[in-house]
Amino acid sequence: MRVIARSLCISAAVVAATMAGQVAAQEPSADEAAFRALYKQLVEINTTRSVGSCTQAAEAMQARLVAGGIPRSDTQILAPPDRPKDGALIAILHGSDKLAKPILLLAHIDVVEAKRADWQRDPFKLVEEDGWFYARGSSDDKAMAAAFTDSLIRYKKEGFMPRRGIKLALTCGEETPDVFNSVKWLTQTHPDVLSAAFALNEGAGGELDNNGKHIALQIQAGEKVYQDFKLQAVDVGGHSSRPTHDNPIAHLAAGLAKLSAYSFPVAFNQATKGYFEAESKLVAADAATPMRAVLADPKDEAAIEKLWALNPGWNSMLRTTCVVTQIEGGHAPNALPQHVGANVNCRILPGVPVEEVQKMLASVMDDPMIKIEPTGEPGMQSAPPPLGEKIMEPVRKVAESMWPGVAIVPTMSTGATDGRFLNAVGVPTYGLSGMFHDAEGSRAHGLNERIRVKSLLDGRKFLYEVVKLYANSAH
Repeated sequence: MRVIARSLCISAAVVAATMAGQVAAQEPSADEAAFRALYKQLVEINTTRSVGSCTQAAEAMQARLVAGGIPRSDTQILAPPDRPKDGALIAILHGSDKLAKPILLLAHIDVVEAKRADWQRDPFKLVEEDGWFYARGSSDDKAMAAAFTDSLIRYKKEGFMPRRGIKLALTCGEETPDVFNSVKWLTQTHPDVLSAAFALNEGAGGELDNNGKHIALQIQAGEKVYQDFKLQAVDVGGHSSRPTHDNPIAHLAAGLAKLSAYSFPVAFNQATKGYFEAESKLVAADAATPMRAVLADPKDEAAIEKLWALNPGWNSMLRTTCVVTQIEGGHAPNALPQHVGANVNCRILPGVPVEEVQKMLASVMDDPMIKIEPTGEPGMQSAPPPLGEKIMEPVRKVAESMWPGVAIVPTMSTGATDGRFLNAVGVPTYGLSGMFHDAEGSRAHGLNERIRVKSLLDGRKFLYEVVKLYANSAH
C-alpha cells in the first residue's frame, strides 16, 4: 500500500507540475504584458471624427514614452490652434551620427466611425476571443501605432543607441482628409518634424494560407493618385412633349457608357512588376498563367480580363481606373432636363499627370456637350520610391529568421495612405508591418474589425528587429 500511495503522490506531483508549466506558458511575459496594456489603452481611446480625440490618445502615448525614459523634451504634440482634438505625437530617439538623417515611423491614430448597435461587441473595448483581438482600430492603424511606440520604449530601456535617429509620428486625420489631415498640415507648417531618410507606414501586410502558414510578406512602394472629376451637360430644357436631340441626360449617359467600356493601358512599375512576378509563383495555375502572360505582353487583354474576373484588385494594380460613382439630373418628370452631373472617380498610376487623364476622359466620351473638370483636393503626384537593397535586405533578413521560406512580395497600394504626402515632399515611404491576415482580412473600416493575436505579436517583433537594422545601417 505504501508503494501504491507513493506512486500516486509522484503522479499527482507530475500532473501538477505539468499543469503549472502549461499555465506559465500561456501567461505573457512582463515585456509582452506591457505591450498588451499599451495597445489596449490606445485602442480603447475613441479617436473617431465625430466624438473622439486624437490628442487624448497622443497624450496617453506620450506619457508612456516619458515613463519609459524618453525625455519629455524629445516629445511634442502638435495641432492647429483651431483643432485642439487633432493632435499628433512626435517623438525621437536620437542617433549617434548627427549627419545621418533619421528614419520615420508613421502611423495614424484616428479611426473610422463605428456604431455599437451594428457590432457584435463594443467597438471601443478591446476583446480577445478565440485567438483574435476585436475592436475599431485593432488593426487599422493602432496595431502599428502601438508596435512603434512600444519599440521606442524598449530601445530606450535597453540602452540602444542607433546610428541614425528614430522618429515616431502618431498622426490624425488619415481617415477623413477632406476635413483635416495632420501629415499634410505638418509638411506645410512644420516640415522639419517629418523630415527623414525614409519612412515606414501602413499599406502592406502578409498573406496566410488556409492552414495559417505564412505565404507572402508584402512591402508597399507607391500608391495610386486619387482624383475626382465633375462631369456636366446642360441645355435650355423645355416641355417633355417636345423632345430634342440635345437631352443632357442622354448625352451624358452615352458618354459614361463609352467610359465604362474603355480600359486604360497596362503599365508596370518596379513594385507592380515585382508583385506579379512573385505572385505568379504562389497562386494557383488559373491565376499564374494569365499573370505570366501579362508580364510577357502588357497588351494581352484576354489575360488581363481573366485576372480582372479573378480579382478586381489585380486589374486596378495594372492600370489607371476611372468609374462613375454618382449621378444626378433633371428637375421635373414632365420637363426636359436642363442639367445633369456625374462624379467620376479615378485612381491614377503614379507618375501619370492628372491633366493627361482628363484629356483621355474627354477623348473617350467624345462629346463637346460634356464638360469635365477635376474637383476636390488635387491628387498628390509622386514617383514610387525605389526598392533597393538598403530597403529590401533588412526585410529579407528578419523575415527569413521568423518565417523561413516566406516570399517577399513588393506591392503598390490602389487606395490612399498618408504616404502620399510624404512621398510628394521627398520622403520615400514604404508600407511594411509584418502583420499577416487570412483571406478575409482585418475587416478594416467594416464591422467587427479584428487582428490575429499572433499576427500582432509577430508584427511587433518584426518591426522591432527591422527598424533596428535600418537605424544602424551605413546607407
